[in-house]
Amino acid sequence: MKKILIVEDELNMVNGLKDNLEFEGYEVDTAMEGNSGLQKILQSRYDLILLDIMLPEVSGFDICKAARREGVNTPIILLTAKGEEIDKVLGLEFGADDYITKPFSLRELLARIKAILRRASTVKDENAEPEFVRVGNLKVNFRNYMALEAGKEIKMSHKEFGILHYLYMNAGKIIQRDDLMSDVWGIEYDISTRTVDNFILKLRQKIEVDPNNPKIIITVHGIGYKMILS
Repeated sequence: MKKILIVEDELNMVNGLKDNLEFEGYEVDTAMEGNSGLQKILQSRYDLILLDIMLPEVSGFDICKAARREGVNTPIILLTAKGEEIDKVLGLEFGADDYITKPFSLRELLARIKAILRRASTVKDENAEPEFVRVGNLKVNFRNYMALEAGKEIKMSHKEFGILHYLYMNAGKIIQRDDLMSDVWGIEYDISTRTVDNFILKLRQKIEVDPNNPKIIITVHGIGYKMILS
């Protein structure tokens, strides 16, 4: 049974989400303050986290950053009443996997949860045993969401692993930005090509010898990107 954590300070929303998610067959845990939510994220294992941005004590943005900094790669969906693009970009850059604006339909939220869990399971199940592959400066284990450089673990968000894995599995092919948006984020996600470009820049900082002169993830102008593996 997949386990979901809800970190949300609106009691009615917490109860409504909990009831509906349990009806769908998920195990659900809850927290109504930022600090208690972060402690649960760091101390327990979850398959997915629903995280409100506007929380008492600690914001959802700060929780997301702290969790990723501590190596927690659990998929995170941010819940917020804000709808400006800058908030969406910030949330994704801080390591969130998706962003949904209140009020939202339960049907849409459930669809996004299922899509993220399905993609996470696909990556984990591709190899029966852990296996590292070389991608530029890094040795990457896509199954366990681990990246090493000279034996030292490099922190990467769940979404960075997803993009890198997609490019790796399609090495040598030209990948359009729209393909990344639909196949990594999902066609229902409201993001821009700028968000994709920002993630590519972050990946280049980690895998390229010279990020300003990339040799592994190259830009195909006007189209998208191509991964070159030697």
